[in-house]
Amino acid sequence: MKKIIFMLMVLAVTLFAEVQDEYISKELLKQNIPIVDIRTPGEWKETGLLKDAIPIMFWDAKGNYDARKFLNELNKKVDTTKPFALICHTGSRTSMVAPWLAKEFGYKVINLKGGMEYATKGLHVKTVPYKK
Repeated sequence: MKKIIFMLMVLAVTLFAEVQDEYISKELLKQNIPIVDIRTPGEWKETGLLKDAIPIMFWDAKGNYDARKFLNELNKKVDTTKPFALICHTGSRTSMVAPWLAKEFGYKVINLKGGMEYATKGLHVKTVPYKK
C-alpha cells in the first residue's frame, strides 16, 4: 500500500518537476557530479558500484522504503544545493525518485536513464566492489 501511495504521489509530482533525464556518459563521469546509487545492498554486492558512487538505498528488496531515512542520508552525504545524479539498475526507480526530489525539495537532479545496466553493458564502465 505504501508503494502505491508513493507511486501516485510521484505521478502527480512528475507533472510539474524539472528533472534532467540523460544516459550516463564518459563525459558526465568526468564532470565529477555526485552519483547516488539507490539500489539495494544486494544489488551493490552483485554488480559493484560506479567509482565514487554514493550508495543510499531507497527501496529495499521487498519494495519498502523510508523516505525520511533516505533524505537524512542524502543530505549528509551530498551537497543538495548543487546538481547530483541518481542511478539504479535500469532507471525505473530513479525515474520516480528524481522528480519527487526536484519538486518537493527543489533539488537539481539528473536521472540516469538506463541505469547500471546501460553503464556496464552499453558503456562498459568498470565498477568497484561494494564495501560496507
